[in-house]
Amino acid sequence: MSPALILAIILIYFSFLLLIGWITGRKADSESFFIGNRRSPWFIVAIGMLGASLSGVTFISVPGWVIDSQMSYMQMVLGFLVGYAIIAELLLPLYYRLKLTSIYTYLENRFGHLSYKTGASFFLLSRTIGASFRLFLVAVVLQFTVFNAWNVPFAVTVIITLAFIWLYTYKGGIKTIIWTDTLQTVFMLTAVLLTVIFIAHSMDMSIGSMIATVKDNKLSKIFFFSDFNDERHFVKQFLGGIFITIVMTGLDQDMMQKNLSCRNLKDAKKNMYTYSVAFVPVNLIFLVLGILLVIYTSFAGMAIPEQPDNLFPLVATRGGLPPVVSLFFIVGLIAAAYSSADSALTALTTSFTVDILDKGREKESVLKKVRFRVHIMFSFILMAVIMVFRLINDQSVISALYTVAGYTYGPLLGMYSFGLFTRWKVYDKLVPYVAIASPLICVLLNTFSEELFRGYRFGFELLIVNGVITFLGMMIIRRRNSRKEYGK
Repeated sequence: MSPALILAIILIYFSFLLLIGWITGRKADSESFFIGNRRSPWFIVAIGMLGASLSGVTFISVPGWVIDSQMSYMQMVLGFLVGYAIIAELLLPLYYRLKLTSIYTYLENRFGHLSYKTGASFFLLSRTIGASFRLFLVAVVLQFTVFNAWNVPFAVTVIITLAFIWLYTYKGGIKTIIWTDTLQTVFMLTAVLLTVIFIAHSMDMSIGSMIATVKDNKLSKIFFFSDFNDERHFVKQFLGGIFITIVMTGLDQDMMQKNLSCRNLKDAKKNMYTYSVAFVPVNLIFLVLGILLVIYTSFAGMAIPEQPDNLFPLVATRGGLPPVVSLFFIVGLIAAAYSSADSALTALTTSFTVDILDKGREKESVLKKVRFRVHIMFSFILMAVIMVFRLINDQSVISALYTVAGYTYGPLLGMYSFGLFTRWKVYDKLVPYVAIASPLICVLLNTFSEELFRGYRFGFELLIVNGVITFLGMMIIRRRNSRKEYGK
């Protein structure tokens, strides 16, 4: 497929997004931008959240991840289910009872102003890095499939990518995103299913023989119980999945902003449970696709790329498959990447405007100008981080994403756990020091874990350790006798 044709497809696709942005952005105000006027249909939010959670990271990295980790990722996905149930029954009722626009306002009510700023700051750092990773993927593939042929610099590709997002989100915000994400989720899942079908057909496999072939492949192993030092051990991945879900969904303004746009708590819970159940088979399909891609490379006489993230793009665009596979791949990738990146940009704008600048109660004319400028500012920040990440990336993007999350979301896990499960108050001015010290301690533990713990290597459970350290730090800085005072 020629670069010009791919670009034409992308432009047609974005014309649909811009049309949705224009329709939903008419008469939109700041309440529309932040929480969609709390009128979003729950089933539309559920579909959109599915796409936002999967993102370009899942679309590209999960199929390639089977090369190194087999299907062990499903152990984490099973943990996700438990995490989503905890969010639905513990965090959503709290957020709706307090009628929050930013979920980090809870920390101010519970501990104080500096705790609130600390929580919001860790979210801004975490989401900026995460969104940049996701956009990095789509920019790399666009560069590979389109812009290299015209000698367009990578920086220009990134600017174009971010400009499209900005154009369809700057007016309607979350009110626009719940609809664009739904469209993009449908495109993404259609692309993956059709790619699986075309690859199987190219190898003369029926559905039944394809399932049997995948099942018999050595990469199809899901459960790992034998070696506890192995990062793929079931307990590590299952518990990691639970707590990653709690922090990256339940304590994340990006994901919760969609939930808070539902009409009421009952609808928000329906959304959460529907979305969580759908998440399991969808991820299973991505892993099956990964095994099929590996099998196909052998069938077609292709070498498996050194970087696993390049497996799907290589086979889809240069693997000798029908041109329609390249078409589905490009549309699916764009849909996957933008369904998470657009909401991330909106959430960053919301959190910085409300939490850091304290502009949430300003009159609409002032608030509109502020969020407009913040929206532009974060577009440039994302661009800068993407360029830095291009220089330093040396591992699978999904692994890098969760590694970063283990460090930056851990303090949020500890702070919210302390707030929800104890009645102690703390010395607010000391909270930032605890929140910064916790991930630094975790870096040291992770670096020297094999020497300190007889060959033990941390996996995604490092997030739990980080949260526990923050929780213990909060215990140390608690105000004496404050439990009795708080309980009155």
